[in-house]
Amino acid sequence: MAKFNIKPNPRVREIFEDLEKFQDFCRDFGYRYNEADLYNFKAYAWQQYNKFLQGKNAKSMWIEDRNGPRRFDRKFDRRPA
Repeated sequence: MAKFNIKPNPRVREIFEDLEKFQDFCRDFGYRYNEADLYNFKAYAWQQYNKFLQGKNAKSMWIEDRNGPRRFDRKFDRRPA
């Protein structure tokens, strides 16, 4: 009977490393983490992650949430006071 060996696939290891890096980015910058967004250029979090990898400024959602939504500001309220 032959001994069964499982060789690790380097492509699979690379995907899991990319998932961990993407998860760290989402946690640090305040994006919703979804595994399906990995390599999906239509996903906003993946677009910002690519900007981050290229050395450009990625938008931090923690800062955006801290500033608050502008649509509820008094000057934008259309109802009479």
